[in-house]
Amino acid sequence: MAKLVQKRLVLIILAFFLYTPCVYSQYYDEDDRTFYGGIVAGGNFTQVDGDNFAGYHKAGWNAGVIVYASLMEHLAASMELLYAQKGARASQGQLPKLANDQSTVMTDYRIKLNYLEVPILLNYFDKRKSNVGAGFSYAQLVSSRETYRDGFGNRYENDAKLYPFRKFDVNFIVNANAHIWKGFFFNLRFQYSLVSVRNAYNYVTGRAQQFNNIWCTRIMYTF
Repeated sequence: MAKLVQKRLVLIILAFFLYTPCVYSQYYDEDDRTFYGGIVAGGNFTQVDGDNFAGYHKAGWNAGVIVYASLMEHLAASMELLYAQKGARASQGQLPKLANDQSTVMTDYRIKLNYLEVPILLNYFDKRKSNVGAGFSYAQLVSSRETYRDGFGNRYENDAKLYPFRKFDVNFIVNANAHIWKGFFFNLRFQYSLVSVRNAYNYVTGRAQQFNNIWCTRIMYTF
């Protein structure tokens, strides 16, 4: 079911890119340059596949800088340096829920993961400068926290030494930017972990292998 949803979401990105020429009729005329940069800021909407909960209920920041390198008329490579918040949060409709041990009742569950991330993409531009691209990212874990509450209201924090998250996250990325006005773009991005972000089974929460699953919306300004 999750794979089907992800395929549909990728199709939404492609449809979004094809629709932008009809919406943004203004041609963005700029001097041809080999390198140009910008800033991006927006939000991640995330879940962790494998934590026994579903839905993009965890929101976090996605912000940083971006540099483009023109390769040919419609093709450019890009590299970003981002602060990215990922993780998971159980929605109220999914709680209370019986934990892995079949005895603990969970009334709240959260994963907070903070990364420094470097995405590298190959992008195709149309004449209005709207673009679509794909690539990969490497993210270094800065901090992590996993908490839950039981049926008695007690709050627990899982020991990061016993149930650690990997110090890195490698993602596949599909990306679309719609040109709005002058140097401003609206960005829509989907990314998914290629390697499990942890390999330690917790007898209360989730399975051993878990993957970051992310939708991101941002505003980009290039100069």
